[in-house]
Amino acid sequence: MRRHGKIRISEIFGPTVQGEGALLGLPTVFVRTGGCDFRCSWCDTLYAVDPSFRADWLPMTAHDILDQVKKLSGGRPVLVTLSGGNPAIQPLEPLIDLGQAQGFTFAIETQGSIARRWFAKLDHLTLSPKPPSSHTTFNAGDLAACIAAARNGMGNGPAITLKFPVADEADLAFANHVRSRHPDIPCYLQPVNATPAAPHPDGVDGVDLDALTERYRWLVTRVAENGWFDVRVMPQWHVHVWGNLRGV
Repeated sequence: MRRHGKIRISEIFGPTVQGEGALLGLPTVFVRTGGCDFRCSWCDTLYAVDPSFRADWLPMTAHDILDQVKKLSGGRPVLVTLSGGNPAIQPLEPLIDLGQAQGFTFAIETQGSIARRWFAKLDHLTLSPKPPSSHTTFNAGDLAACIAAARNGMGNGPAITLKFPVADEADLAFANHVRSRHPDIPCYLQPVNATPAAPHPDGVDGVDLDALTERYRWLVTRVAENGWFDVRVMPQWHVHVWGNLRGV
C-alpha cells in the first residue's frame, strides 16, 4: 500500500451524529471509503462494499477529502468518522496526519481483519469482529494484530472498543468468547439490522423497526440473564431514525 496513494471514496456527508457505539450522539462528518475484504450476509452498505459499485467510488487525495470535510463543517474542526466497507484497506495515514494538524479528530470502525501501523494515530478505534450470522470467517490473530498496532505508538494511542453485531445465540456466544480474550477493552453489543421492510418511495430499503426493537429487547434480556454487567447494549440509533437511507 502506497503511503501517498489516492483513497477510494464512496461518500462524504454530514455533519450528522454518530449513530452507534461508544460515540453515539457525537457530531461528526462521515468519510465512507469504497472496498471491503468481507461480504457479510446482512451488510447494509453494499454500495461501499460490492465491486460492482466500484465505478461510483471516487479516487481522492487526502487534501481533497479534508477540503470537502471542511466545507461541510464550515471550516471548524470536527470528529471525522472513517467507515466503509473496510477503511483499513485504504491509505488513510496522510489524511489523519493532515487533519490532526488542523485540529480534527479521527474515529474508525473496522472488522479487525487488517492491521495498520497508523491505527496508533487515531483518536478512536472501533473493532467490530463479524459473528457467525455474517457467514464470514473470524481470525483471532488478525484482531490481536489490530489491537497491538493501535497500542504501538509513541503516545497513548486511540480509545479502543469492541463492538459486536448480534443476531442470535450463536452470535452472542461468539461475542462472549472474543471479548473474554480482551477483557481490558470496553465491549458493546448491538442487534443486527437484517430485516428489511417495504422499500421507501426513494427506492432505498426500509427497516422493520418492530423486529429490530424486539431483537434489542431479546439482547437486553440475555445479557441480564448471563450477568454480563460489564458490557453495553446499544441500538443502532441512526437506523431507528433514518432507516437505511444513505448520507445521514
